Amino acid sequence: MKRSMGLIGLAVGMGLAGVVQAAPAGADQIGYLVNVTVRPGYNFANGQAALDYGYGLCGRVEAKQSYADMAAAIKSDFRTSDEHMVSYLLSQATQELCPGQIWQLRQSAVGYRAP
Repeated sequence: MKRSMGLIGLAVGMGLAGVVQAAPAGADQIGYLVNVTVRPGYNFANGQAALDYGYGLCGRVEAKQSYADMAAAIKSDFRTSDEHMVSYLLSQATQELCPGQIWQLRQSAVGYRAP
């Protein structure tokens, strides 16, 4: 089991090595990529598409878009109604790619109730 996990980690690392770019201070692109590309459901075309989507979410948080609007967009983009999938992607993007926006994401989620 340990060997297969190590091989998976190595393959993911090698596959994503060419995708990682200069990131803002505090960003953990590898952590984000591993968390959202290994987890089933998102099915990003490649690592760059996952990063672009994550940084797009960061931009929406920074622009003070409401959590409800971001959740609706994610549900539409991934054709899902799974609230956990939505919150996981938003939290991963914010925690790993733009940790300075965590407070803003929390503020935008105040009062949010899943439909």
